[in-house]
Amino acid sequence: MMTKKDLTINAESANIISRIGRYCQKERRLRLNEFFSKHSVFTIQELTNFLAERGSHSPWTRKALLAHHRRQGRLLRVRRGLYLAVPPGVDPASCPVDPYLLAAKMTDDAVLAYHTALEFFGRAHSVHERFIYLTSHASRPVSFRTYHFRGVLFPKKLRDKDRETFAVNTAERAGISVKVTSLERTLVDVLTRPRLAGGWEEIWRSLESVEFFDLDQVVEYALLLDNATTVARVGFFLEQHRETLMVDDAHLKRLQERRPSKPHYMERDGRRRGHFASAWNLVVPMEVVRRSWREVL
Repeated sequence: MMTKKDLTINAESANIISRIGRYCQKERRLRLNEFFSKHSVFTIQELTNFLAERGSHSPWTRKALLAHHRRQGRLLRVRRGLYLAVPPGVDPASCPVDPYLLAAKMTDDAVLAYHTALEFFGRAHSVHERFIYLTSHASRPVSFRTYHFRGVLFPKKLRDKDRETFAVNTAERAGISVKVTSLERTLVDVLTRPRLAGGWEEIWRSLESVEFFDLDQVVEYALLLDNATTVARVGFFLEQHRETLMVDDAHLKRLQERRPSKPHYMERDGRRRGHFASAWNLVVPMEVVRRSWREVL
């Protein structure tokens, strides 16, 4: 039979355990606030690693913490496994979002590319709400608020040669590392897949805002893709901007050696009449040759 002293001891023990539990919960919240302050956008794996470094390995603890902070309005779910941290005192409904960080976290190997890379570097002529990233994984399109995110597989030639990261840079944005294609690789990529960059006018206007390219890297990457039409498009663009970009004969010669053996259309989905650029065996739309958009005020 328990004595009054035993009951007192048990009550004190329960009180101590309760206080320890509250203290641990407070410590965990403080640590998570530290994590949120440094990771405005984060993946489940990043949170798991953070908790593991501090001695917590339970997936149930992680789930409980995520659920608690979502209820408190501190987290927004972007898609499965990807979250946005809401700063203290900010309404989740109006919380500012950096779409470049979201795109960069869509997969573990995401690389900002095409028009998104141009925008990241401040060189895009127009602002888009569609964000493109390269990845090795098949991924479904994701929409969050007004933004749309699309993953595109790395070019097969690069995958075959294990060169997916050729001319991929790492930049820092809000304290978070972001991978993005260099302007040189972006030049070649947008000429290869113009639909991912807004079409010819958008491409030309955007690329013409860049004062300097490492032309050796441009040529090397164009040849690495092993696509004659891409080589011809890049060659035509460089030749057209020969003076402003200081393109020399050596760069053009390397590309001409890999141009198409017979005429190719610059626009693959149509056979519109255009200018035949014999140096590149390429039929170029007249608006590109004349840059007719310059005439529109």
